[in-house]
Amino acid sequence: MTASRTAAVELAALHMDYPDPSSSLVRSCRTELGDVCSVGLTLAVDAALAQRVSLAATGPLAARGEALQINLGEGPCVEALNHRRAVLVPDLDDPDATAAWPVYAQQARADGIRAAFALCAVLQPGRTGPQPGLVLSVYRARPGPLPDADLEAVRVHLHAADLLLLTVPVPGEDDIADAWLLPADAVVHQATGMISYRHDVTTGQALALLRAHAHTRRTDLHDLARAVVHEGLRLPPLPPPDPTDR
Repeated sequence: MTASRTAAVELAALHMDYPDPSSSLVRSCRTELGDVCSVGLTLAVDAALAQRVSLAATGPLAARGEALQINLGEGPCVEALNHRRAVLVPDLDDPDATAAWPVYAQQARADGIRAAFALCAVLQPGRTGPQPGLVLSVYRARPGPLPDADLEAVRVHLHAADLLLLTVPVPGEDDIADAWLLPADAVVHQATGMISYRHDVTTGQALALLRAHAHTRRTDLHDLARAVVHEGLRLPPLPPPDPTDR
C-alpha cells in the first residue's frame, strides 16, 4: 500500500465515527491547506444530468463556489465529473481554462474566487449505468497554482471520503438525498421530487425546470426550492423558446 493510500485509510478511520464525517473531513482538509483556501465536497449520481449534492463546504468562498455550480449546472466540479479527471485552474481570468464554464467563471470572479481546483473519484468503478462520483474542490481568492504538497493533501482527503462512501449503498437518481448523510441542500432534491410528481417528468427534467425558474426569477436555487417544499409554491412549465429570438 502506498504512503498516500495508507494516510487515506488512517484519515477515514479517524473520521468514521464523527457525527458528520463529510464536514469533519472538509474541515481537516482546509486546516492542512491553510485558511487561504476554502474547500467543498460534492457527491454526484449523474454528471450529465447534474444530479449532485454539496455534502460539505468550509471557508468564505466554498459555499458560494458550490452553490453557483448547482445553480448553473456548470463549473470545475461538473467538468471533473464529466471527464473523470482533475480540473486545475490557477486563474479564472484565463478564458482557455474556463471555456467549458464561462458563466460560472464570470460569476465566481464577481464573488471573489480567483482560482479553483477540483479532483474527482469514481465510486465503485465497473458498475453499469451512471457512475457515481465524488469531487473535492478547493477555492482561493488569489490566482496561482496549488502547491504539490497541497495537491497531495487534497488527494488524500478525497480518497478518505471515497473509503467512507464505499461503506454505504450507492444511491440512485431518485434517492440521492439519502446518500451518506442527509446533506444541507437536500431541500433542492425534495423540490425536484415534488416537481417531478406534479409535472410527470424525470427528476433530471424537474431539476432543469427548477434551475430555469431560478434563473428567470433571479433568485437562488435553494430559496426557490424551499418555497416549493415549505410554502406550496407551484412552478408552471416554461413556455417553449420563441423561434424569432434566434
